[in-house]
Order: sequence, then C-alpha cells, then structure tokens
Amino acid sequence: MQLEIKVPVLPESVAEATLLQWRKQRGEAVRRDENLIDVETDKVVLEVVAPADGVLTAIHQPGGATVHSGELLATLDTSATAPIAGAVAAAPDMAPQPQPVAEIRPAAGSAAASPAARKLAVEQGVETETLSGSGRDGRVIKEDVLAAVAQRAPTATAEVAVQPAAERPEQRVPMTRIRQRIAERLVEAQRTAAILTTFNEVNMQPVMDLRARHREAFEKSHGVKLGFMSFFVRAAVDALRKFPLVNASIDGSDVVYHGYFDIGIAVSSPRGLVVPTLRDAGQMSFADIEKAIADFGRRAGDNKLTLEELSGGTFSITNGGIFGSMLSTPILNPPQSAILGMHNIVERPVVERGEVVVRPIMYLALSYDHRLIDGREAVQFLVAIKQSLEDPARLLLGL
Repeated sequence: MQLEIKVPVLPESVAEATLLQWRKQRGEAVRRDENLIDVETDKVVLEVVAPADGVLTAIHQPGGATVHSGELLATLDTSATAPIAGAVAAAPDMAPQPQPVAEIRPAAGSAAASPAARKLAVEQGVETETLSGSGRDGRVIKEDVLAAVAQRAPTATAEVAVQPAAERPEQRVPMTRIRQRIAERLVEAQRTAAILTTFNEVNMQPVMDLRARHREAFEKSHGVKLGFMSFFVRAAVDALRKFPLVNASIDGSDVVYHGYFDIGIAVSSPRGLVVPTLRDAGQMSFADIEKAIADFGRRAGDNKLTLEELSGGTFSITNGGIFGSMLSTPILNPPQSAILGMHNIVERPVVERGEVVVRPIMYLALSYDHRLIDGREAVQFLVAIKQSLEDPARLLLGL
C-alpha cells in the first residue's frame, strides 16, 4: 500500500516552510512514528513522522526546499519490508529524484544535534558526531557548529569568499526563517507603533530575602525552584488589573480590552529568541508559573514548542539581565501595547531614611505604544510593579 507523506497543516499565519535535512533516503526502511524530516517555519520546527512501517519509495522535495501546507513530500510503501533502492530506481511510476544530499547523523552513543545545528553542519561540511555538544544533555547546538567552523582553516566554497592576500574572509549564510520573522516583526513594530520607554529601579532585597527563607520548602513541596520570574509575572498581572489599558491592543480604529492575562515570556532557543505564552497567568500560582517557564526553557532548547504556545499574548516580559544587560529599551511584540524589560541585579548605593546603604538594585524598563497608553498610565503601571516587588506581601494580599 502506497501512503503519501505531506507537509503538516500550517496555521493561517504561516504561509510557507523550509525543509531541513532528510533523515531517511529513498529506498530505506522506516518505522512508524520515526522522524523523517524537520520542517522549519518562522516560529517552530515541526517533525514529519512516518505514518506506518514500510520503505520510503520516493522523495518529492529535497532538503532546503520551500514548501506549503499539505504539499507532497514523500511516498511510503507499507507492503515492503526491506530496502529496495535498486527496485525503486527502476520503477516507472517514480518521479525523477534530486541528487541526495549527504546526511549527517550522530554516531552510535553520541548526542543528537538540534535541527538548526544539523542544517548549518550540512551547509558548512561539519560532521556533528565529531563535536562535543554544549546543549542540554550534551546535545550539539548551532553554536557548537559555528565554533567548529571558526577553528578550521577557511576554504573557498560557494558560501565563503576569501581574499588570501589580505586574509579577510567573509561568510554568507542564509537567515533562518525565525530570524527573518523576528526582523520583520521588529521593523513592523518600529514602523507602526509610537514606542516610548519609561524606566524605574526596584530594590530586590525583599524578594531575595523571601526566596532565601522559603527556597528549600518551596522546591520540596512543588518540585521546582523558586525563581524571580514568578514574582515578576504576578506583579505584572496585578498591575495590569489596575491599568487595563496596558493589557489592551489596537485593532484598526478600535481598542480591544482583554479580560484575561496571557503573558509572553521571552526565552532563548538555538533558533533565536522565542516568546511562548503563559495562558491565563492571573489564575496561576507561583508554582504553576515556575513549572511552566522551566518547561518552556527545556522545550525551547529542543525546538519542541508548538505554534499555539508561540501565538497570542496580551503583554510580554523579557529578561536581558540573565545575559548581563544593565539597561535596555525593549521593542513591542505586536499587536501587544507594552513589554516589560528586566535587567541584571547589581549592588548599588541608595539613600534610605537619610543614610547611604547598599542594596541589590534592578533597573526596569517599560516600552509602550504611546498611541494608546499615555505617560501617566505607563509610569503608574511601572510604579505598581515596583511596589509589589519591594513589598512581596502585596502579591499575596491583593493590595
């Protein structure tokens, strides 16, 4: 029986996708639910798996091709039980096939490589099984491949232009779909919104003291560490309740007020920054928030976040402090009207009751769409977050 393997159904917001490297070649036996190829969209990487046991009798789209929802990728013969490469080549009903691209697979016992790493490895001629992975569980990630490329002597290829005399190498690598989409959205936000940023500082000592007192009991009770993000999410939700305009968005000439709080949390992935959404964050406990964010981080590293998780959101939080950022002006995530930027915590001298003391201070930044939100609401919103963090009991008492 011949089964057609097609591109998964893509959401309306995703027009096309790019095929990465085929994991199986024409004539090879495959197992049910075995991943055949990764499909990269501008948001996530989707796996195309075998619907049944059989033999891959035809590949209709080569790796690197641009494809659309429902497009035919390959044909699987479920009645065959052994590789039939020679027979396939002679079959009259097989479509002409492109020359297979050399596939890079991890050696037995070695760590797997992320889709982005495999794609870049193929482009640069790097064997991933020779690399030591720095990702989660030893997984080879894009940065490992880039490091290997940087260490070797540059060669003149179709993608690398070298000037031997001046030793000024240049490298041209196509942008990933997610990086292209990020670029488009950033430019769109700058072009369509009147972005303004207001700043404040927060004394993190009360939150740090609370975490220190309850860290062990919290982790023992809930099985997850008590981080800073749950405090910021809860503080943001409380502030959004007080200032619903910050949680609203512009749709044409209308203002859409959201009666729920879907908070986007910016996390890093091998393919760039992604923003999965905490749905109904106002109904979540501290433990629920910490578990969800930890899960986002793990699955972002493995490119396992779903399109649904990366869609929507009424407000976003980004933490540049984990990379050492002291201060920044975050850019809106359209159609949202505001985004909160967290930064690193540094001991600074401050004045309290007429005396200079040292406190762990974090600078906060709120970027907002001035078409919708006035400076008064933006400043008061940020002050509300500051008050909640400097007196965490307010978060529990609803003050």
